[in-house]
Amino acid sequence: MNKSIFYAFVLLGTTALFGQAGHIMQGVGSVNMSMGGAATGQPLDISGAIHWNPAALSTFDNNILKADIGFFFSSPELSSTVPEFDSMGMPTGNFFSGTTEDDKGVSPLPSIAYVWGNESSKHTFGVSAFGISGFGVTFPENMANPITAPQSMGGFGRVQSEYNLLQVSFTWAYELSDQFSVGLQPNFDYSSLELMPNPTANPTAAGYPSTDETTALGFGGQIGVYFDSGSGFKAGAAYKTTQSFEEFEFDNTYLDNSTSTSNFQLDYPSIWSLGLGYSTGDIDLAVDYRFVDYENTEGFEAAGWSPTASVVGFGWESISVISAGLQYKGISKLPLRLGYTYSSNPINEELSFFSVPATAIIKNAFQFGLSYEASDKFTIDGVFHYGSSGDATTGQLLNPQFIGNFPPYGAIPGSEVSYDMKTSMIMVGASYTFIK
Repeated sequence: MNKSIFYAFVLLGTTALFGQAGHIMQGVGSVNMSMGGAATGQPLDISGAIHWNPAALSTFDNNILKADIGFFFSSPELSSTVPEFDSMGMPTGNFFSGTTEDDKGVSPLPSIAYVWGNESSKHTFGVSAFGISGFGVTFPENMANPITAPQSMGGFGRVQSEYNLLQVSFTWAYELSDQFSVGLQPNFDYSSLELMPNPTANPTAAGYPSTDETTALGFGGQIGVYFDSGSGFKAGAAYKTTQSFEEFEFDNTYLDNSTSTSNFQLDYPSIWSLGLGYSTGDIDLAVDYRFVDYENTEGFEAAGWSPTASVVGFGWESISVISAGLQYKGISKLPLRLGYTYSSNPINEELSFFSVPATAIIKNAFQFGLSYEASDKFTIDGVFHYGSSGDATTGQLLNPQFIGNFPPYGAIPGSEVSYDMKTSMIMVGASYTFIK
């Protein structure tokens, strides 16, 4: 492969991660996940209420402890096609194509929450620690794929990323009446990030560097309202502010062992949630709509290259998410749940290279869950998730050296990069109620 091909791939190290970091987890905990994430107007457990609508926490009148652990599997595939160039930089008419499969393995997804409630009090309090985003990819070096070919051949070699986002929240819900509640919730966030390579840094003659793991702290909040008619119909609305982080500070190492430092800020987007619920007899129904505002989020709203060929942002569009769930309680001590989640894609075709592989952009997700009520106090929960990105995210490779001829992002004629994935997850949990 001609060395000129290398410059077509300057963004891959970043996109390998942020396709996942930008994804909003559809739910928290086994119960909420099994309802497709719907909980804004139908709180079935404390984790879903805390995460999506703090006002809904007022429905719980006991002290409750809830803990879950999920095991997330993904099977992404990264494909690329590039034109070959001669020593004068002219296309030869030949193309080089290949596909690389991810071999990262399993990612854990933990959550824990505790609620203080009392039927005689209008106040309910909660504390939680949720892993709300935490994925990565590992594409091994592969000489048969232009992007993951060794750097000596003009590719990136091994592409690896690791990102984790932990959110700790303190929740207060207050009953204005028997039907209306309000809630407030400050959030404290901790994130960690590692990239190989790191195109948010300036390239040198040695290419783009790799980084050690770095961390950032963030802060945000959430407010909500909740209505329970008392006759089955329920509704809720909530707003989670942007989770604003300090900058990641990278210590970079290039292939020639030279070093540098660089900064990059990546916030978590604000989310509007609206939810409806209905309960009758043995059936609980829930539907949520969410608006995720990527277009006004630091790290996502800008797009393209800096004058030094580092990445300034990813140009994501805001998205809509629809979650729906059904719970059937007709079997003694064994409630069953079905859930579905739809998410639109924030990546438009022109900018798809900036976010390929979009490893957590799941268009359709299906869940089946159940609980076993071992006693009045102790319940065991479980859920199985399957998700698909739908059609592959596809676009042209971009090169800042081509901007003059192919504005504004430097699309390379005849090139293509695409990404497709499927996900599965098994999650188990338990809750204990301290009945007064």
